[in-house]
Amino acid sequence: MGATKTEHFTDKQNQIATIAKALGHPARIAIIEYLLKVNTCICGDIVNELPLAQPTVSQHLKELKNAGLIKGNIEGNSICYCIDEKTFDTLKEYFSKIILTVTNQKCC
Repeated sequence: MGATKTEHFTDKQNQIATIAKALGHPARIAIIEYLLKVNTCICGDIVNELPLAQPTVSQHLKELKNAGLIKGNIEGNSICYCIDEKTFDTLKEYFSKIILTVTNQKCC
């Protein structure tokens, strides 16, 4: 497999690509939607909501956290997860620029 050569791209381009990659799995979208619905939750709650094993859910949570989409606080023996608003603000800004540009363009 070839190198991705991420050093040839801007920090912003690499950040958006990392976020998009993390969102590229339906289980992760389901986790985001669940967190939006309940506002905060314990990992075990998410496991009960998804048709996946606990280790699989934990791996998806790790990917979302590494991308900055969620954050977690340790509460006793559990981790309480919630949405990281800053990363979603970054996505909103990025896609707003695209929508504005596309809306104002005349295409073939």
